[in-house]
Amino acid sequence: MTRVAIVTGGTRGIGEAISMALKEQGVSVAANYAGNDEKARAFTDRTGIAAFKWDVADPDAVQAGVAKVEAELGPIDIVVNNAGITRDAVMMKMSYADWKAVIDTNLGGCFNMAKATFAGMRERKWGRIVNIGSINGQAGQYGQVNYAAAKSGIHGFTKALAQEGAKFGVTVNAIAPGYIDTDMVAAVPPEVLEKIVARVPVGRLGQAHEIARGVAFLCSENAGFVTGSTLSINGGQHMY
Repeated sequence: MTRVAIVTGGTRGIGEAISMALKEQGVSVAANYAGNDEKARAFTDRTGIAAFKWDVADPDAVQAGVAKVEAELGPIDIVVNNAGITRDAVMMKMSYADWKAVIDTNLGGCFNMAKATFAGMRERKWGRIVNIGSINGQAGQYGQVNYAAAKSGIHGFTKALAQEGAKFGVTVNAIAPGYIDTDMVAAVPPEVLEKIVARVPVGRLGQAHEIARGVAFLCSENAGFVTGSTLSINGGQHMY
């Protein structure tokens, strides 16, 4: 049978690589996106993967979006919670709005997507949820109390939901990427990026497809005994 997956933030960067990796495994993929219609159309033209627009921070939009995917592709077996934003600032300069936006999207989006799909996975006795955390949720990062808190929360969310899904054949895992060569990292000033790379033992940035391979494994039949785990893919930058 063909599995059906939703990848949030699935049309660009790491999300695009994940969408492609799952498609290559024979999964029917729906790539969610939040705003850029032009880039989403280009993604679909390039990959043949359908793109669906909704804001993961909006519970009603998530319910409607998931229902639309199910109507077009079938019941959802796999959810990859990849959608994320940054609103970086030190505490003294961070606004309440920037705090709330990052928490609502990066962490709240995981809850909203699970809320819309978990019951069906339980009923069908099979499911895969993979949440994309971050090295900065594990180790912290100056100027990112909102982002670090949200990503750290994802790791706790993963462990708790894994316990609820285990006896129903639903696994819940997380991946914590290090610094990956994407648009988000490209926006970092070169002198800062140089210092970051100097702290990575393998001596380079990661590639999006390296994260996607980890996701593809956790979403596969072969990963049925892996749940509640966080897989760190960071070139050795943070180990614990």
